[in-house]
Amino acid sequence: MRDIERYLNVRVAYGGSLSPSGRLAFLMDTTGTSQVWTLDDPGGWPEQRTFYDESVSFCSYSPEREHLVFGMDEGGNENTQLHRFDPDGSVTNLTAHPEARHHWGGWSEDGDRFAFASNRRDPAVFDVYVQDWDETGTDAELVYEGDGIVGVGGFSPDGTRLVTTEVHHNFDADLYVLDVATGERTHLTPHEGDVRYGGAEWGPDGGLYLTTDEGSDRLYLAHLSLDGDLTPVVEDDEWNVDGVSVDVDAARLVYSRNVDGYTDLTVADVDGPGELTETASPDLPDGTAGGISWGPDGETFALSASGSTTNTNAYVFDGDDTVRWTHASTAGIDPATFSPRELVHVESFDGLSVPGYLSLPQPVPEGGAPVIVDVHGGPESQRRPSFSSLNQYFLANGYAVFEPNIRGSTGYGREYTHLDDVAKRMDSIADLKACADWLADRGDVDGGRIVVKGGSYGGFAVLAALTEYPERWAAGVDIVGIANFVTFLENTADWRRENREAEYGSLAEDREFLESISPVHRADRIRAPLFVVHGANDPRVPLDEAEQIAEAAAAHVPTELLVYEDEGHGLSKRENRIETYTKMVEFLDAHV
Repeated sequence: MRDIERYLNVRVAYGGSLSPSGRLAFLMDTTGTSQVWTLDDPGGWPEQRTFYDESVSFCSYSPEREHLVFGMDEGGNENTQLHRFDPDGSVTNLTAHPEARHHWGGWSEDGDRFAFASNRRDPAVFDVYVQDWDETGTDAELVYEGDGIVGVGGFSPDGTRLVTTEVHHNFDADLYVLDVATGERTHLTPHEGDVRYGGAEWGPDGGLYLTTDEGSDRLYLAHLSLDGDLTPVVEDDEWNVDGVSVDVDAARLVYSRNVDGYTDLTVADVDGPGELTETASPDLPDGTAGGISWGPDGETFALSASGSTTNTNAYVFDGDDTVRWTHASTAGIDPATFSPRELVHVESFDGLSVPGYLSLPQPVPEGGAPVIVDVHGGPESQRRPSFSSLNQYFLANGYAVFEPNIRGSTGYGREYTHLDDVAKRMDSIADLKACADWLADRGDVDGGRIVVKGGSYGGFAVLAALTEYPERWAAGVDIVGIANFVTFLENTADWRRENREAEYGSLAEDREFLESISPVHRADRIRAPLFVVHGANDPRVPLDEAEQIAEAAAAHVPTELLVYEDEGHGLSKRENRIETYTKMVEFLDAHV
């Protein structure tokens, strides 16, 4: 049996930001939580800059000074506060409203100001604030009062305007330009129906580059003028163009395509509004990449990349080559022993092709490997081929891992994401049954030892699979999952309720249906042992969800509940992850 703690000590380095002098700041979890580190040269000895028990969520250098801003919450409560780190090592809390969330909105081009969105005025809505770089939280200027989920995309090149988003739900949003001095907004994207407009960045002509699915099943790269004229720039009939980052001064951008989960990056010069000349395609590990941060010369940018057998690290593209700057430890484990993924497709009950990634242990045990079906959250998300130390641990100990993108997942077009909406919710659980049946028919998998595991919405999928198809599963692992849709919607954070009702159904109109599909009401059908994990500070899926299902299931099957007082929606601290996954492995070994 390989040591779980060893695998959970595989480090990750990500979220890079380049300073005006070319120094790279990034996040790395060497101490057990992600902290800010810096490097002056690729492959050098990194210097730790922050020293907290809580995880740092992002860092961003000023474009003109060697100061950076980083975000951090307390105990996973998601009330992120913004802090400034100065070159002398001093730290200043810039927001100082611990009861509120603060969403970073970026620096002005001259680095004198930054913007953010916060729900400090009203927990249910987000407003837009602008603050001087050297001011504290009491000095922030409220420039726009919102009435929903408002986000900030960044300052215009001249610093007079901000691009802002208003999210109605995860598949419907609008873009506005906000005049900082007057607070007046110009609506750029009036539309009918559900349309996504995301990742908007100012272009050198004063217009915007963004991704959208207006008039299309797939996301594409578009240029949007301040008159509201939308022009497609890069379209792909098969795959989403899912991100763009622009350097205004250099008139250069990089965009990403999501090719069946794998990231494909393209660098291009901006010749005119919506006119590009492609110049490079950075060479990256065979997996996922993102988090573009431009350097001071407009030639270089930092990014993070990861693969099935390559742990996450920070890289810099210098215009010609992609250079790996960090070498996050693999805890002495030879990367050659990590198992790769295979992209597969499973036919579901109605003929739908469900994509997924299958990883097999080497060698496969005689009689086939037990398998863990690992379901992502969201459901508006996608399992992609990035590194997972936990999965590699299971593979090293004889388990196979299957990661399906059941209907409702993103990455495969608008139609696919809506196949599980409201009344069609349980069709996605039928996809899990089809995947389990497909696995059981393989000679390299033991069909009698199939585990279903998932977090958040994936936790609901676990519980629903156990109650809908009780004889199919050998065990279930529910991490911060939804057990009762009614109590979940009643108790989730105020700002999220309307957003989540658009996906799951509303309390006013769909209560009876939501009750009928809530696993807690059918816990007597569960036949497989159940392992449940939750954070006491979870603002998204409150702790009561775990307590309800653990109590209901314990009357019928072996059930274990772990609760962490210093965690929120997931596990951010290494000591908690080690304890949880050690106990999870013991649980699965005992029952599977």
